[in-house]
Amino acid sequence: MKPQPLIAVSDVEKSSAWYCEVLGAVSAHGGPEYERLVVDDVLVMQLHNLDVDHHHGPFGDLAHPLGNGVAIWFEVDDLEAAAKRARALGATIQTDIHHNPNADHHELWLRDPDNYLLVLASHPLSR
Repeated sequence: MKPQPLIAVSDVEKSSAWYCEVLGAVSAHGGPEYERLVVDDVLVMQLHNLDVDHHHGPFGDLAHPLGNGVAIWFEVDDLEAAAKRARALGATIQTDIHHNPNADHHELWLRDPDNYLLVLASHPLSR
């Protein structure tokens, strides 16, 4: 099984550029309605315009704020480099780099352009 997370966003192209920069990903689709983001040819995330329902119906309810109650986690090879890229974008840092004793790794908690909580994590320290 391979996870293929998809989030509804207000501006696919803006979110794509933001996530590509922070995650070091590249666009594998592009456009204003739908995006596939890949790292080393592996799909890591999909973005879909909230207002476009294509063949499946809408992904979200416009009456509710985006990002509410969702945390998107990525283990990254270089947390310091990802944090530097996020800061350069002016990302809202919710919790700066800290040690999570439960997972035994370091984490950075930040907000994306639609207020989704993005958690970037280092590899486990005991590995």
